[in-house]
Amino acid sequence: MTEYRASFDADVTFLNGGGMQAQGFRLDVPGPAVSADDLAGLFVGHLGLLMVDQVRLSGVEVFAEAHKGSRGGPSADAPTGQGTRLVDLSHVIEAGMTTYPGLPGPEILPHLTRADSRGVYAEGTEFTIDRISMVSNTGTYVDSPFHRYEGGTDLAGLPLESLADLPVVVVRTTGAAERAITAQALAPYDVAGRAVLLHTGWDRHWRTAAYGVGAPYLTEDGAKHLVEAGATLVGTDSVNIDCTDGRTRPAHSILLHAGIPVLEHLTGLDRLPVHGARLHAVPAPVRDFGTFPVRAYALVPR
Repeated sequence: MTEYRASFDADVTFLNGGGMQAQGFRLDVPGPAVSADDLAGLFVGHLGLLMVDQVRLSGVEVFAEAHKGSRGGPSADAPTGQGTRLVDLSHVIEAGMTTYPGLPGPEILPHLTRADSRGVYAEGTEFTIDRISMVSNTGTYVDSPFHRYEGGTDLAGLPLESLADLPVVVVRTTGAAERAITAQALAPYDVAGRAVLLHTGWDRHWRTAAYGVGAPYLTEDGAKHLVEAGATLVGTDSVNIDCTDGRTRPAHSILLHAGIPVLEHLTGLDRLPVHGARLHAVPAPVRDFGTFPVRAYALVPR
């Protein structure tokens, strides 16, 4: 479904005196034919303005763009009673592919070929049993605290409640001038008890040399904010949730120390609404293992 946003200038006056102006303000709108009165109402609601006398809008332009989650806007609440659809958020794993620069790609080989199986089973019955050798950081995967901390919770110890049927909030930073996703950028979102998915658009570089260079990332203060605000899981469609320019990994360290799983190398976040989706991203429960691929997907209201 196509979503729309509006850009406009605003001149606001208040009943108790004073006023304010905005230039080039952008806001989620319900459709391309939004009226000036409705747009003014959305503007006032988004900013939480009180005692407004008049709102004069000029230079209004409405265009197709994914919603950012304007407060009080059309994506603020999940639609109900409309059914759901499934959205796949995982990259396909293939032999030899590169997920993270410098790590080897998976090797996929037969353990028992179909031809060989004919000597094992009854006539007309054949199977293939395959084997895969790969580093754990392959494809779309989830990190448990064990990935970062000796003695931390491993994949087998992660509660399903931290990985499955999670309400989602999508933080859209596509088109941002800065790579860093800071606490200030996250402040407008209610993340308590939610999977916070950082939609940077970096998955467009998947399996190219550009994927590992100059990627968006979550800052240290951004990670601290998500912990303090009560996020349940944090995911990204970038190559790493941390900045990889140096050797420190503050986002991983802070989130995993707090027991918050990290989900990396997502794709298709542009197909999710800001609010209303529910995420499933469950790995195999491997003991003494920190990271493993998942088939991440979301249920999205129709």
